[in-house]
Amino acid sequence: MITRYTNPKMANIWDEKNRYKQMLLVEILAAEAMAELKIIPMNSLKTIKKNAKININRIKEIENIVKHDVIAFLSAVVETIGEDGRFLHLGMTSSDILDTATAVQLRQSTKLLISEMKKLSVILSNLAVKYKMTPIIGRTHGMHAEPMTFGLKVASWYCDILRALDRLKLTYKTISYGKISGAVGTIAHLNPEVEIYVCRKLHLKVEPVSTQVIPRDRHSIYISTLAHIGTSLERIATEVRHLQRTEVAEIEEPFIKGQKGSSAMPHKRNPIIAENICGLARLLRGYTITAMENISLWHERDISHSSNERVILPDASIILHYMIVRIQNLLLGLTVNTDNMQLNLNKTKDIIFSGTILLTLVQKGISREFAYQIVQSATFYARDMKISFENACLQSKDIKKYLTVQEIQYACDIKSQFKNINYIFKRVFNE
Repeated sequence: MITRYTNPKMANIWDEKNRYKQMLLVEILAAEAMAELKIIPMNSLKTIKKNAKININRIKEIENIVKHDVIAFLSAVVETIGEDGRFLHLGMTSSDILDTATAVQLRQSTKLLISEMKKLSVILSNLAVKYKMTPIIGRTHGMHAEPMTFGLKVASWYCDILRALDRLKLTYKTISYGKISGAVGTIAHLNPEVEIYVCRKLHLKVEPVSTQVIPRDRHSIYISTLAHIGTSLERIATEVRHLQRTEVAEIEEPFIKGQKGSSAMPHKRNPIIAENICGLARLLRGYTITAMENISLWHERDISHSSNERVILPDASIILHYMIVRIQNLLLGLTVNTDNMQLNLNKTKDIIFSGTILLTLVQKGISREFAYQIVQSATFYARDMKISFENACLQSKDIKKYLTVQEIQYACDIKSQFKNINYIFKRVFNE
């Protein structure tokens, strides 16, 4: 991933240094298991652990000749060990190292994502509670619908992130599998205890049937989960973009001192953070197709997955981490314009209470069809005559025939819409 969208914490997990570090750890743990099983001399193990070093430049030099990254890695490491290096990689195949080391990186990556998602959930929780009773117009089809609260809108985002966290935790279990089963996965040249030992030390489970590789549905689930989370962040960002529009201006993402919004128009304060998140979410979703196509490999393995996984696994991880941190900053610096929220509520006056009047009439025993007809007539009359909906109802002989003045006034009071907000918050936040 390009530096612009990379946070060092996640980049360090996926850089060459950590990748080779985990590969060497897998080899050393396998040697430890073999030494305990008396397959290799204990003194040789001590030499391996003492002398084994990683020289990335040397690995690349060898790979330029052998055209095989794992052989190049092993050859470079063996050079640092000496004669006892012959006991490294005994009975193993390339995927034993690669897939098991990748599982460790995926676990590290997922842990970091879970940590950042938890921070995001706290930010959303605080925002929702702060604006729990702050009125805002609810919109459907982009049009004014009924009043709600800004806190309730944020609470919906919060629940989305909690679901995403659950999926991420499940994914953590899904990708926590390793394999030391040799060529085509038969464990023909290994003691099964080696696989058990290595996986236990790395906090991995043993892949039940690994062929020569760990089945790629695990990796596909990882990528799909990240794409789902990216889409959840896009949902928040899309709403920020809508609510920041000039005609709405109910919220605004951070705009720091010295920042410029447009090269041509000095007045612009564009929602660039939210737009950036939406754009990257599209990129994440694109990776899911590649990850799914990696599931169907030829026979026990091929390496058609290998080339693209070198891109999609680190890139998807780095992108999502960047997105989570960025949306945290957006929400922490969010400007909430409650005055504009009220102004927008007032734009359609009180016709937004038409649904309440409708239900009140139905409860009086009127057919829904007739109730809808007379309420709709009152809303049109209010709009045409530029009077309040409450007054239109009071002037409607059909409505006044069934409802008292007090019932009409209560139905057109915004407080009637919020009587169960506390119940919802108690359900979500255990208040």
